[in-house]
Amino acid sequence: MDELTTNRPPGKTERRRSARYPVVVPVEAKWQEVSGKSVKETAQAREVNVQGGLLEMKTYPGIGSQLELTNILSGETFRARVVGTRRSKEGNVLGVAVELVIPSETFGGVNFQLKKTSAELVRLVNALRSGSVEPDILKEFRDAVDYVRTTAWAVQEWQERQLQQHDPQTVLPLITAERIRRAAQLSEAIATDLAAHKVTRETAGIDELFRAIERVYRHLQDLLKDPEA
Repeated sequence: MDELTTNRPPGKTERRRSARYPVVVPVEAKWQEVSGKSVKETAQAREVNVQGGLLEMKTYPGIGSQLELTNILSGETFRARVVGTRRSKEGNVLGVAVELVIPSETFGGVNFQLKKTSAELVRLVNALRSGSVEPDILKEFRDAVDYVRTTAWAVQEWQERQLQQHDPQTVLPLITAERIRRAAQLSEAIATDLAAHKVTRETAGIDELFRAIERVYRHLQDLLKDPEA
């Protein structure tokens, strides 16, 4: 098993403030050595959470070093410090644990967000099984999950068609069709709320909704107008 050595006082076990997830985030790490030499290394952040993660690279900074980490995919930059070294039983350095100066949900990128959300959904599903939920809220949750599922499928289709050198633009009509289906579904739900007087003149966003529906209605009128009329 790996051994994590930190610069924290002896006798205290490292306690993570949030769960880590096994994702790989390409980052660029910059720091200054004791000699004053500036170092820049390409690294991979693994076992990421909002507080930081484990960095793997060719050259490792010492414990306590201040780092500037740039997520290569998003371009976001974060300040961090080295808080420990992970070694194998044989004593080989496997990586350094870094802690962000300011915790960030975006440090780990989209893959981290998906892993974190998936774990939270599993916990939520378990809670749903053991508790009573208002039917309207449960239906809204199911509709939202269905929308996310369809969007994820469309993104996967887009990526696969790019890899296969097919035109990814052919996915766009599918996304538009799903958006129309979802809009019709929401409109029916709002109509039901209006009929039940759950929506009033004071309901937040009602004016914006009215203007949006007016615009959609005008465009639909033009689209569906009888060409022979």
